Amino acid sequence: MRILSIDPGNVESAFCLIDSEDYIPLEFGKTANENLRVGMYNVQYDKAIIEMVASYGMAVGATVFETCVAIGQFKEIAMRKNIPVEFIYRKDEKMNLCHSMKAKDSNIRQALIDRFGPVGTKKNPRLVLWLQKRHLGSLCCWYYIS
Repeated sequence: MRILSIDPGNVESAFCLIDSEDYIPLEFGKTANENLRVGMYNVQYDKAIIEMVASYGMAVGATVFETCVAIGQFKEIAMRKNIPVEFIYRKDEKMNLCHSMKAKDSNIRQALIDRFGPVGTKKNPRLVLWLQKRHLGSLCCWYYIS
């Protein structure tokens, strides 16, 4: 099964298209939302997983609402292709990987390395070769569901 996981942003979003059978990322990166929307129409995937915005009672600005619009656009594209969409929340990712709501990106990265093995190199690529800060969310989305 090919899973497209998305860590949405107001202008750019991180994504990971991964084969859930052998855990090999087929495509990943961070791109403009418009490019990701076009890619979602042109790439074959079986499920979309999107990190959802959550409210914790704090005031939010325009960028949060712009991110919500992007999430809706991503969902709409997948639904038009009859592809199931699942939303997950960052708190659930933290609890699933680190068993703590206090986990930071460095803790999440280490939990993924513990799960999938050492960081790869260009000569010896591995799943976590590309674990940069902005890509964490898209891999966490996939891992949480798998």
